Formats: sequence, C-alpha cells, structure tokens
Amino acid sequence: FTQQYQPAACNSNPTPCKDPTDKLFTVHGLWPSNKIGGDPEYCKIRNPRKRAKKLEPQLEIIWPNVLDRTNHTGFWSRQWKKHGACGYPTIQNENDYFETVIKMYITEKQNVSRILSNAKIEPDGKSRALVDIENA
Repeated sequence: FTQQYQPAACNSNPTPCKDPTDKLFTVHGLWPSNKIGGDPEYCKIRNPRKRAKKLEPQLEIIWPNVLDRTNHTGFWSRQWKKHGACGYPTIQNENDYFETVIKMYITEKQNVSRILSNAKIEPDGKSRALVDIENA
C-alpha cells in the first residue's frame, strides 16, 4: 500500500499536471509483492464482481488520478487489472480491492497526511529533519 504527495507527483513527472489544491498524501496504489523476484501483474480475474459506484466519491478524494483529473475511473480500472486481481484470494474481487484501499487509507496507522499532521508537520514550505518525519 503506497501513497504519494500530490505536488511531488506533479513536479517529478514529465507529463504536465496542475498543482493540486489539496496538499496531502493520496493513494498511489495497492499491489501484492513477492518475496523474491518481480511483483505479479495482470493476473487472471477470478471473480467478476465490479466496483460499486457508491465507492467512487471516496476514491476521487483518496485516490485521484493526479496526472489526469478527468479520468479517475479509467485509472482505477487499470490499477485493478494490473495489480488488484493478483491479490486473490486475499482480495476477492474488484469491489473488495477498492473497499480494502479505502479502509487502509482511513486508518490512523496508514494515513500519512494524518500521521504527519498529528506530529505538527504540515505542508507549509518549511524544511523538516528526517528524524522528525521518522518519529511521526
């Protein structure tokens, strides 16, 4: 489960994108990892249950397509097909994949923006010591 700081994602990518108004960490992705070798990609979809539309408002906030803010659903579908389906049997289907991402993001231990904010580390342009970030 990885997150990205939206302004940094825009600044480090050769594809131009608008500097996002929300200065926070959002989901970059959720994918299974192998202990040895590369991570699995494009696995067989075993359960065709689709993402529920009711999840989309939350996903637009926590997992925006930073580079193309007009195409969130296409981005999410690609993430599911490339990574999410490889989480079977832990991740049962597309809906379960996105529900899992939402649950992980809203927990205190997983939400990087909240963790830093609780430690009084805000996106205010000030430099921070690495130890302060690690201790957050």
